Amino acid sequence: MMVSGSRSDWVDKCRKAEDLGYDVIGVADHLGMPAPFPAIVSAAEATERVRLCPFVLNTSFYNPVLLARDAAGTDQLVEGRLELGLGTGYVKAEFDAAGLPFPGPRERLDHLEHTLGELRRLFADGQPRPAQEPHPPLLLGGHRDRMLRIAAREADIVGFTGIGFDRDGTSATVAGPEELAERVEFVRAEAGERFADLELNLLIQHAEVTDDRMAALDGIRAYAPDRSVEELAGLPIVLVGTAEQIAEQLLAQRKTYGISYVTVLEAHLDALGPVIPLLR
Repeated sequence: MMVSGSRSDWVDKCRKAEDLGYDVIGVADHLGMPAPFPAIVSAAEATERVRLCPFVLNTSFYNPVLLARDAAGTDQLVEGRLELGLGTGYVKAEFDAAGLPFPGPRERLDHLEHTLGELRRLFADGQPRPAQEPHPPLLLGGHRDRMLRIAAREADIVGFTGIGFDRDGTSATVAGPEELAERVEFVRAEAGERFADLELNLLIQHAEVTDDRMAALDGIRAYAPDRSVEELAGLPIVLVGTAEQIAEQLLAQRKTYGISYVTVLEAHLDALGPVIPLLR
């Protein structure tokens, strides 16, 4: 979710998410938004049950030693409710705004791998140590081969974006069901025996509860202009229909892909509320 407005607005938003039945509150890491770790600590103070996740940190902006300190300290303050989401950063404009060079994909992924190694070492040896042993669950996600290969090897939670971005993060292509299936199988092959212990996450791009599914889908055709309404209806990252239809879609995706953890954007927080009880 985006931290905006006053502290009371943020607190109310977090309590609402917990009351609706969400299990995790995610906080984005983008310039122009408040820093994720302070927002997570504030969210923990306002809630009792939900887990809390930076979704996801741009590790290219972080020194691994300082990141380990901040993550371990945050996990202590939220009493072991932290999930640590890590990515490489993909928006060139944000690097420009920070006055930092924008490395190519290989360099950003190299830094992510270095960061993962340092985090594991520092969590074991450093102070403060995380509340969770040996460390908070690691969420790594993406779409392309090398990122998913790293996630298959290192993550506790593998996130699928369902979208592939270009080099500068300015345009994207949407993955259909066949491509998502292929990406999941790629992770399965790379993870080997540890695949059974992985949790799979999918980032939902649009969620809308409606009695007129086809009309609602027609209204979002600009989201994927190269797709027909029927094709939009089949996209795993689009949830449109009655609460019962959406629940049926999510349960089918759990059976087909093994995805048990879905993330929705803040704009769709209310939309998925009536669906959650149908998934329990």
